[in-house]
Amino acid sequence: MNTDLQDYSHKRLNILTGEWVLVSPFRANRPWQGQNESVANERRLPHDENCYLCAGNTRINGEQNPKYKDVFVFTNDFAALQKDSAPFISKDGLLEAQGEQGICKVICFSPDHSKSLADMQPIEIGKVVSAWQREYKELGGVEGINYVQIFENKGAVMGCSNPHPHGQIWSQSSLPNEVIKKNQHQLQYFKENNRTILGDYIAQELAHKERIIFENHFFVVLIPFWAIWPFEAMIVPKTAQKDILELSDLEVTLFAEAIAVLTQAYDKLFNCSFPYSSGIHQAPTDGKNNDHWHWHMSFYPPLLRSAAVKKFMVGYEMFGSPQRDITAESAAIQLKNLID
Repeated sequence: MNTDLQDYSHKRLNILTGEWVLVSPFRANRPWQGQNESVANERRLPHDENCYLCAGNTRINGEQNPKYKDVFVFTNDFAALQKDSAPFISKDGLLEAQGEQGICKVICFSPDHSKSLADMQPIEIGKVVSAWQREYKELGGVEGINYVQIFENKGAVMGCSNPHPHGQIWSQSSLPNEVIKKNQHQLQYFKENNRTILGDYIAQELAHKERIIFENHFFVVLIPFWAIWPFEAMIVPKTAQKDILELSDLEVTLFAEAIAVLTQAYDKLFNCSFPYSSGIHQAPTDGKNNDHWHWHMSFYPPLLRSAAVKKFMVGYEMFGSPQRDITAESAAIQLKNLID
């Protein structure tokens, strides 16, 4: 391990976006007299009659959910994108706007209101992955849909409005900002090397094993070298695949195992239901070749020192660049030690 990276302030390059993160390891032990979040440790029942997402319940729009037994997907009742939005372009000097079309869906992971992915068995999570595959294929096949974003916000601190285990799928006509950056950097590397940048990165990580917290036959779970959030993690297939449709049945099971292992380690870290935002970045559905893409799933958890202390992206991070105290290597050790 390079001790300079553990002792001195430095910046690290995110090879997927081209952006830098400032790392200040000597600040990790600074005293904290700031805000402490309330910790939600209430025990939830398997079914909540007031929950709009529970099986058999009526949603706010009057529609009744089926009495689903595993995964349930429906069109978002409060979608951020409209399928029939006008395809306009407005330019007035320096003021520019464009119409954006899309379809937004909600995916309930389980009928059990009390669970999260960390409480589910890999076989149950595998059904979620299979639903992600179906939705990516279906939505990506709709004319005018060029990108499908699968994500989950877990916990009130991450803005989740309902504790029922669920995620969202937003599909739209243009590529989102983060995807544009990753598309450009992956394409440039692929043109120069005829290999995916994440494939070469994973090979280097596997050789050093400083930031890897878990691996199985097909997946690596690690803290990225350029991680911004304290316990940020990434799940990456060892073999380059451009999207989740390329997963075999066995690989779906191994992906589910990786998700289970990571989320369970998160919950053990501060002995709480660990909040995070997670999402899958994969090839656009724009009809292009996109062989430069190497899909991956990222987890961005806000907790810093305990269940009550979270990281704030403010000040320098809003006006300069992202910054972190705890190093990726230190975070990897803590999480790896929690995996059975």
